[in-house]
Amino acid sequence: MSAGEVPAADVPVGLAADHFQSYSVVGLLAVVGVLFVAVAFGAGRLLRPVVPTPEKLLTYECGVDPVGEGWAHTQVRYYVYAFLYVIFAVDSIFLFPWATVFADPGYGATTLVEMFIFLGFLAVGLLYAYKKGVLSWT
Repeated sequence: MSAGEVPAADVPVGLAADHFQSYSVVGLLAVVGVLFVAVAFGAGRLLRPVVPTPEKLLTYECGVDPVGEGWAHTQVRYYVYAFLYVIFAVDSIFLFPWATVFADPGYGATTLVEMFIFLGFLAVGLLYAYKKGVLSWT
């Protein structure tokens, strides 16, 4: 064995160490992010003035004083628009990684079948929205 070779018994240990080292960087970044948010909220709580008045405790929306009940009717079509947005946002999020994996050798047929199954689910959602008349602006 020459000076540059690694013994066969140490190869899995080295790979596992590299693997966990990359996860430790992600974990450290997550901890720093959580600490940053906690410190920001804590500083805000310590530095803000707390002077509650009846006017400050009133419900406020769009400059209109609250009158009557707190319940209001909301049209369902807005939820359907949000549902359609989620369908197409998830679609775009899934398409970009798929396009990169599709080019790798050995993954072409599998990823192509997975993508057609996924697009089939999206087509069913779009067909549902079309049948309900959501796609027409009135």
